[in-house]
Amino acid sequence: MERRNNNRNNETTSSSSSSSDDLVEGIPLFAKELIAGGVAGGVAKTIVAPLERLKILFQTRSEFHNIGLLASFRRIAKTEGLIGFYRGNGASVARIVPYAALHYMAYEQYRRQINDNFPGMGTGPVVDLLAGSLSGGTAVLFTYPLDLVRTKLAYQVVDTPKLNIKGAIVRDQAFRGIKDCFLRTYKEAGMRGLYRGVAPSLYGIFPYSGLKFYFYEEMKSHVPDDYKKNIMVKLACGSIAGLLGQTFTYPLDVVRRQMQVQRLRSSNSQQLKGTMGTLILIVQKEGWKHLFSGLSINYMKVVPSVAIGFTVYDTMKMYLRVPPRDKAIDEVATNKRENQASPLPSSQSAS
Repeated sequence: MERRNNNRNNETTSSSSSSSDDLVEGIPLFAKELIAGGVAGGVAKTIVAPLERLKILFQTRSEFHNIGLLASFRRIAKTEGLIGFYRGNGASVARIVPYAALHYMAYEQYRRQINDNFPGMGTGPVVDLLAGSLSGGTAVLFTYPLDLVRTKLAYQVVDTPKLNIKGAIVRDQAFRGIKDCFLRTYKEAGMRGLYRGVAPSLYGIFPYSGLKFYFYEEMKSHVPDDYKKNIMVKLACGSIAGLLGQTFTYPLDVVRRQMQVQRLRSSNSQQLKGTMGTLILIVQKEGWKHLFSGLSINYMKVVPSVAIGFTVYDTMKMYLRVPPRDKAIDEVATNKRENQASPLPSSQSAS
């Protein structure tokens, strides 16, 4: 009797595992990459959310920049509590999940397209640079309004116990959440308002995203085969890649934040005109050092964020049984050949 029960349990376990295996295997390759990228982005962004809030305040509010990191940390903790460090994080996660999903999936797709159409380029870091740049631009264009909303929510500084937004317009300026911020921005300036600051974002994301993937894949190529699956090695490669990529492109990130929160400033503040105009104005008013304001916080944020992102992405790909890149390219090429050849038998039989 016990043997029968054990056999039944084993059959049930094996059947459930096989059904889950079939379910995973039935997911298209691009969907697996979307899922892996979305999970990686959401996990990484949530972990570093407090540092992201501090970075935005450093970039856009001189009173925080002047008092320093620790004093800013204490001020938020005193006036807003723990929830203050996650102000705007809902919009941030709502943006980063589709952004990261599109970013990683588009990177893999662009990489395969480049290898398929330009086989002479090989599969080296230059391909990673091109594919990373294009995928970053694609993801930004689709998700930028959510980044704008996230920045506006994070820009708000709340005095306890009542909502009193300092340094903003006198009228009621406190956004009640993602939807309220989105609708009010659209009502004030339409689609143009939702894409305010997108130009410096694109200027920054093309080199940043490309360099990030370039450095990551280049460093991984020098790692011995025995250590390539080691999580600590991936974390180290991802950290250095994110740090180097961010350093080269950080001033454009400051310009983008300044343009995003321009309408939240007092009416007597100087009008910002375009990417170069804003960059020049920042240098004239606050000095070139302000172009790197919050960079130290960004280093603290980027190191774990990019490292966790790459590591979780690779782990999710293993869980979802995404084939290695070379094998995936072969599978896509085989599917293309099969799709092109499939009409031939039917046409021959019809003749």
